[in-house]
Amino acid sequence: MNPPIPQLLTTLEGKTLEFKRDLSSPRNVIKTLVAFANSAGGRLLVGVDDAGKVIGIEQPLDEEERLCNLITDSVRPHLLPNVEILTYKGKNILMVEAFPSSARPHYITSEGREKGVYVRLDSSNRQAGPELIAELQRTSTGVIFDEQPMPELTVADLDINAAQRLFGDQRVLTEQALLTLRLLTHEQGRLVPTKGAILLFGRNRERHFPDAWIQCGRFIGTNKARILDHIEIHAHLPECVEQIMVFLKKHAMRGADFSEFRRKDVWSIPLLILREVVINALVHTDYSHRGAPIRVAFFDDRIEVESPGILVPGMTVEAMKLGVSNLRNRVIARVFRELKLIEQWGSGVSRIFCEAQELGLPEPTIEEIGMHLRVTIFLNIPIATIPGATAVSEPTLFMANSAQPSVASGVAPRLESRLRLQSGLESRLESRLESGLAARVVLLLIDNAAGKAELAQRLGHKRVSGALHRQIRRLLDQNIIQMTLPNTPNSRLQKYRLTDHARAILAETPPRS
Repeated sequence: MNPPIPQLLTTLEGKTLEFKRDLSSPRNVIKTLVAFANSAGGRLLVGVDDAGKVIGIEQPLDEEERLCNLITDSVRPHLLPNVEILTYKGKNILMVEAFPSSARPHYITSEGREKGVYVRLDSSNRQAGPELIAELQRTSTGVIFDEQPMPELTVADLDINAAQRLFGDQRVLTEQALLTLRLLTHEQGRLVPTKGAILLFGRNRERHFPDAWIQCGRFIGTNKARILDHIEIHAHLPECVEQIMVFLKKHAMRGADFSEFRRKDVWSIPLLILREVVINALVHTDYSHRGAPIRVAFFDDRIEVESPGILVPGMTVEAMKLGVSNLRNRVIARVFRELKLIEQWGSGVSRIFCEAQELGLPEPTIEEIGMHLRVTIFLNIPIATIPGATAVSEPTLFMANSAQPSVASGVAPRLESRLRLQSGLESRLESRLESGLAARVVLLLIDNAAGKAELAQRLGHKRVSGALHRQIRRLLDQNIIQMTLPNTPNSRLQKYRLTDHARAILAETPPRS
């Protein structure tokens, strides 16, 4: 049953809703419908402006026929949305509802299957690359990525001893047990490991999945301009949970001396929530996606966990909050459940939001940014690192129930507002530049020029990577940055600074959200 028109008109455009004044830009209309069908479905209202004001359409029957013909001619495989003419306050509106399609990936015929596939990210349409197109194809046919065999490998490529150590006495990993867990599968008369098995317990996991590791960083302040500490975690996936939590605890203060907290172990960060977020990232990451590992970023006022891959087709953030589960990696999820790292499939996200509400924290956010999923946990009370610190230092903690109750009063609303603005700026830059790395380089150059080596260090990289070289060249070509020594481009003293064009982009008013 469709929501009433007034409810739709007062809803912000997003993953499943878009407004169009008219059909004057048919390609954008088709792109949106293709993105809806490839993602979680959605409704397109024609005759409504971006602010949700009804403009109306003059010849609704003619426009309905034109739109239906356009969809038939422009989309492959054929798309069959529901098209209705609705009347609101004497004005006609076309409502087109596209459903999550089992025939995905749909694409714009004139652009072809390689370039014409789009998915929906928040209120925008994003062109899908080869990896995402492959995932759309897999999910439409019921194929699970981590259940696929790796016929070029053998049982010897698995660290069975490490797996048995984790399972302990609760399960003996016989050949049959490995088959039941889908760590092994039959392929052409042989027993071979699955992709999930290699991701979980592979001896050379990163040879096959080079981005299947975790990067953790503690940053000074509320952006990534200065990094205090960082580590790389390359352990077996189930062991990564505790190693990530150890890093987070290392940079959080534990309070045991406050009278109301005696006999308790109270931390300045919500450990139970963060553990759920970390486990969800490890279980639901799209490991077919190349380009970046899972990242855990600890700021003074929030912790972000960013994982490769967007939501599974058909899934929305709202559905996740309600406990709906659509597993991307069944093998990994099964093993995590057997190891009691997760309790019940689908319950983790709803627990995160419930726990945050009980603790009085600002509501966590889940965002699709670029081709990544970012979960942000906001801290009610900021944890400030010592200014100018260059090594790990004990954080300064302001406790709401300590001697400074006024510090916490009103902090959450102001903090949440400021964080959303900053996060929005990085998100807009990433979308505009089509690169998270490029967006972070721009943010690092806001105050001062910097050379490649300094940029790499401030990004938490061990050296200047090929990816950083490429993004700097792109930013130069796009007139986003410029050289401080343009006549000697290869000088060891070369630095880069933002152009006036870049600063104009940064000064743009954020779009309606």
